[in-house]
Amino acid sequence: MSGLLPDSPIPTLIQLHQGSRLLEIHFDNQTECMLSCEFLRVYSPSAEVRGHGAGQEVLQIGKELVNISGIEPVGRYAIKLIFDDGHDTGLYSWDYLYYLAQHYESLWQDYITKLTIAGQPRKET
Repeated sequence: MSGLLPDSPIPTLIQLHQGSRLLEIHFDNQTECMLSCEFLRVYSPSAEVRGHGAGQEVLQIGKELVNISGIEPVGRYAIKLIFDDGHDTGLYSWDYLYYLAQHYESLWQDYITKLTIAGQPRKET
């Protein structure tokens, strides 16, 4: 999910709401979403989070209050999100952002389950 697929919807709006720690994204196929900074951080496409292959993922703990401090365009296919915890190595391609938007509920539940299994339940903010 790192490259731009030919039929990927393209964002027409990417707007950070720092107070609520939400990234608002509108795509050219009329899909709109609000993704939390925590969600984007724990699902970063970086090797630091995803590893270098299946089964090498690193569970991100304690990211409840993370925020995005910067957004940089990468060509015409992605953005680089800079998080206030220092993480800045993930490139979020349009197809990956769309994937996150489409699968938010199941991915979020999977993350919560993994935290619970690890004995690190998410702290409510």
